[in-house]
Order: sequence, then C-alpha cells, then structure tokens
Amino acid sequence: MLMTERPVVVLAGPSPLDAQTLDAKVTHWTDAAGYVARLADLRPALIVVDARAEGWETWAVTPRASTATRRIPVVVLAEGEVARRAAFQAGASAVIAPGELAAALPGLLHDLARPADATLRAELAGDCAKPLPPEAAEAIRRFNAGDYYRQHDLFEALWMDEERPIRDLYRAILQVGIAYYHINGSNPRGALKMLLKCQQWLMPLPDVCQGVDVAQLRADAAAVRAELERLGEADFGQFDRSLLKPVRWKG
Repeated sequence: MLMTERPVVVLAGPSPLDAQTLDAKVTHWTDAAGYVARLADLRPALIVVDARAEGWETWAVTPRASTATRRIPVVVLAEGEVARRAAFQAGASAVIAPGELAAALPGLLHDLARPADATLRAELAGDCAKPLPPEAAEAIRRFNAGDYYRQHDLFEALWMDEERPIRDLYRAILQVGIAYYHINGSNPRGALKMLLKCQQWLMPLPDVCQGVDVAQLRADAAAVRAELERLGEADFGQFDRSLLKPVRWKG
C-alpha cells in the first residue's frame, strides 16, 4: 500500500500505551459516545484496542458490527493464549503483544489498511474523466425523480459488474438514494445507518467524477444527516423533505 502521508490510527478505549512511539497520527478516544459515527467520518487506517483495559471488547466488537465501519481493520493488543483467543472471537483482524505495536505498525498498515485516499484518487482519475455510462445516467434520472428504489437496482447492477475503483461512485450514489428512500418510508434510523455507511465510498471520490458533482452530493448528504441527528426519532415528523436534493451532473 502506498502511503502519501502519515496514516490515521485510532486508539480506542483506555490504554497505558504511549501513542508518541507510533509512526502515525494517533487519535485516542476514551468516550464511547458516537463511536461508529466518528469512525465513519474520520475513516482511520486502523483501530487499535488494548485488551489490558476493562471493557475492551466493546471497542473491538462495535466497529465490526456496523456496515459503516466493519471494513476498518481492528488490531487488538493482547498477551497469552486465552487473551489472544478472546481477541479473535471479538473480530480482531490481528492480535499482537502491546510491546510489539511500534515495530509491527508499518507491516500492519501495509497488510490490512485500505489504500490512502490520494492513492484511490489517482486510480480513479482516468475513469472519472470518462462520461457516465448510460445505465448510470438512467439511475440518476430515477434518483432525481424520487424513484429511489429503482435507482438502487440500476446502480447495484453496475457496481457489482465493475471491479475498478469507479464502482465506488455508483455504490455511493446508490446508498444516498436508499437513505432518502428510508426517509420517505419514515425510517430515520435506517436512513442514518445508510448515510454513515456511504461515507466510506463517498468521501474518497474526487469532487467531480464522470460529470457527477460529488462535492455537492457529499454536502447534501451531510445536511440530511445533520438534520436527522438534530431532530432525533421523536421529532422526525418535522424533517424538511426539501433537503432531499437531486444529484447534479452534466447529462
């Protein structure tokens, strides 16, 4: 994996680990409030959980249980066969001794982490310069007409048949549309989950890709999410559906 800048690593939960010994941008979180949402927004290269701390299992299991964050590798620091077995049962991608993390971190990042956003953008550049495929154009027309269910079917067929990183464009729009579908179905919880999930595909994309104004789509999706979080389920009836904007593209 090519890294163009120091990767972000989240040290999740209590730990006596000295983060300054690690060659990474380490963010240490001990407050579990909004854990999944913060991970989805930050998109760290790795999550590190210290099994020496009480309650460490929650910090390891929670990211693996959410579709918004399950692709982020979780490394658990543990010693002894019993502790190592418990770590893997909690969904750890790798288990190492606490004293070995500094030396092992470059290899863990290389083997486990997704490519840095800059790398993905370089791979996307050529495909983003091409016009939108006819099937995707039709899917966006459906999206913009409020036919969020049908746009899902069209985009899903595209991204499942595509192996190159451009597939993330189709998957991102698809998932924003499904979030809007949940809103129209009075399911704010489902909408929030989908808006968190789409972050992993939407955020690394260039601001314009195959004529789609991705920057505007990101802003629109963020505005919808912020309003859902502000209202909560109790006041969801007050949600302003004019926030469900169309996808802007040069068609």
